[in-house]
Amino acid sequence: MYDLLIIGGGAAGFFTAINVSEKHPDFSIAILEKSKEVLQKVRISGGGRCNLTNATFTPAELVRNYPRGYKELLSPFHRFMCGDVMEWFEAHGVPLKTEDDGRVFPASDSSESIINCFLKAIAQHNIELFTQQNVQSISPAEQGWQVRTANRTFTAKRLVIATGSNPKIWQLLADLGHTIVSPVPSLFTFQTATEWAKTLSGIAVTATVQLFSQKGDFLQISERAPLLFTHKGFSGPAVLRASAWGARVLASLDYQCLMEVNFATADEQALSYDEVLLQLQDCKQRHGRKAVQSVTLFQLPKRLWEALLESAGVAPAQQWASLNKSQLQQLAKVLTQSRFSITGKNTFKEEFVTAGGVKLSEIDFKTYQSKLFKHLYLAGEVLDIDAVTGGFNFQNAWTGGYLISEAL
Repeated sequence: MYDLLIIGGGAAGFFTAINVSEKHPDFSIAILEKSKEVLQKVRISGGGRCNLTNATFTPAELVRNYPRGYKELLSPFHRFMCGDVMEWFEAHGVPLKTEDDGRVFPASDSSESIINCFLKAIAQHNIELFTQQNVQSISPAEQGWQVRTANRTFTAKRLVIATGSNPKIWQLLADLGHTIVSPVPSLFTFQTATEWAKTLSGIAVTATVQLFSQKGDFLQISERAPLLFTHKGFSGPAVLRASAWGARVLASLDYQCLMEVNFATADEQALSYDEVLLQLQDCKQRHGRKAVQSVTLFQLPKRLWEALLESAGVAPAQQWASLNKSQLQQLAKVLTQSRFSITGKNTFKEEFVTAGGVKLSEIDFKTYQSKLFKHLYLAGEVLDIDAVTGGFNFQNAWTGGYLISEAL
C-alpha cells in the first residue's frame, strides 16, 4: 500500500513525485512507466536540449500560448509558473539560460541535465520506479486505488495519472466515467501543392499567415511570426502556432485548406495592399532603369523576392519603368495576399502533441483532483490541454505536478 502511486514516468510524473516527497518525506511513493526508458519526451525536446519553460512572467500573457486550457490555467499560473520553475531547477542544481526568443534551456544545452536531476532526486527520496509496467486496469479500492499491470498489482491511497497522450489510459478513465475529448494532432507542419514554394526550402522570413477553407471562408486563424519554407511545404513558429490554434478545425477539413501569406513588413508591422502598391509605384519612379530583381523590397531574401516576382508574372530582369499598372497591382497582391494550397500535415520533428484528453470541467484546478473521484489527480497532457512551441507544454506539466504536491 503506497501513499502515492503515479502512472507515467514523464515530466509531470517525476515532478509530482519529487515535490510530494519533499513536502512529505514519510510518504511511500512509486512511479509506473510502461516503457523501458523514462522521460523520453524530456530527452528529445528542443532537439535534445530540453526547452523546459519560457521567460513569460505574467499569467495573463502566459495563458495566451494555450489553445486549449487557457481559461483553466490562469489561476494555477498565479500560484506556480515560469519564474518558479526556473528557481526550482536552479535550486536543484541545474543552471539555466534564457535565449533571445524567451525559451529557457539548461545551461549545458543537454536534456540529460534535467533527466539526471530527476533520477538523482528520486534516488535521494527513495521513490520507487517500475518500468515496463503496462497498465491493464484502474479501479477504486477500499482504501484508495488498485492498479493492475501485465505482471503486478499495486494499491495506493492516492493516484496520479500523468501519462500524456495515451489512448489506452484515456479509455480506462472513460470506463471509470470521465469524459474524453477525442484527440486530434496539434503542433504540426504543412504540406503544400504549390510546387514553387518547395524550391525555396531553408528560407525563413517574418510574415503574417492566415488560414482559409478551400471555399475561401476565413477560419479565424491568424499568426504573425517567422515562416520557414521546407522541401515539403511550410514550418516555423507561424505555422506551428496556426496548427495548434486550428487543430480541431483543420482536422475537420482533413488538413486541406488555403494559407494566405503577407510578406510585406515595415517597422515589424504587416503592410496593406494599398501601402505596398504605393511603395511599388515609388520604386518605378526612383529605379526606372534598374532590373526589378536588383531592388529587393521589405528585406526579403533574394531567392524569395525573385520567386514572388515570377508568381506575379513579372520577369526578374524586367526594368521597373516597364512595369504596367496591372503588373504593379499583381505584385502588390502577391506580396500581401499570396495563397498556397495546403494538402496535409507532417509531425514537427520527433515531438508529437495532441489536442484532446480528459474534459477540463471534470477537474478541480485548485488541486488537479478529479471532481468525480476523491484521491485521483491528473497532470500534464492527459488533460485536454496543449500549447504552442516554446516550453509551454512542459510548463503545464510542472504547474500541475507542483499544485498536486501542494494539495496533498
